[in-house]
Amino acid sequence: MLTSLLSLYIASQINSAQIPNRTSEIPEIINTASANLSSFLEKDISPIKKPRFISPIIKASSSIAVDLSTNSVLYENNSHLRLPLASITKLMTVHILLLENGLDEEVTVSSNAANTEGSTMWLRAGEKLTVSSLINGAMINSANDAAVALAEHNAGTVSAFVEKMNNKAKSMGLLNTHFANPIGLDQNGNYSSTFDIAKMSTEIYKTPFIQIAAQTKELEVFSTNKKQSHKLISTNDLLDSYLNIKGLKTGRTEKAGLCLVSIAQNEEGKEILTVVLNSPARFTESKILIDWIFRAFNWPS
Repeated sequence: MLTSLLSLYIASQINSAQIPNRTSEIPEIINTASANLSSFLEKDISPIKKPRFISPIIKASSSIAVDLSTNSVLYENNSHLRLPLASITKLMTVHILLLENGLDEEVTVSSNAANTEGSTMWLRAGEKLTVSSLINGAMINSANDAAVALAEHNAGTVSAFVEKMNNKAKSMGLLNTHFANPIGLDQNGNYSSTFDIAKMSTEIYKTPFIQIAAQTKELEVFSTNKKQSHKLISTNDLLDSYLNIKGLKTGRTEKAGLCLVSIAQNEEGKEILTVVLNSPARFTESKILIDWIFRAFNWPS
């Protein structure tokens, strides 16, 4: 029995190292010594004990689970594979706004932003809202029009903002990440990896505003003159599930498939972050992965 289990484990490790061929739109993977699976942040604390059970079956093209207290990668499959990331892109968008702009700053919605395709919060050209209201729109409702309005407010044009996004990605050490737009629509050159997304999300989640927005199921925001209102409804079906889910961001496009970044906390207060890209069932697979992590690993007391 022990031999069989060992064989299964070795086979799973070999399989996880085999990277499937992708379309020509996604450049080849970059592997470097700095992209260490044991820890992807500056500090590294001794990892928690090894899992007691065989890894779960996750059919997402790429997935990862990270312990937020030790910075240890607890599970990974194709974690450096470059894939479209859909609206998870918006995490970088709101991150830059929170670093460079005040929450109370007034943003005038352009015609370009108001007419953005995809998911929206139904902004009107000429409408004025605060940065905080638009960040909530981008995070809770995954509103593309809000993300474009934020990008234009910060950098003047979308293209200038995208340049800032890529510079920020480089400074964060995201080796398999490149942005082509601030919202995540399918476009050549808009990709990341679950490893990079986990690294980026871990940093972004430190912001109190993001922690609150990521857990908010419904919110109504108003234009600064109070004449227009926008009801925001979360796209994250895991909120209020049997697991203690604390966010973080959903994503879905034709090429990216179903994507999800989750923050979960167990009964002892230990937090983990999971990412699945191109999953056949992002919420179900995330629940399976989160449940397995909390059952299979022991944290030091």
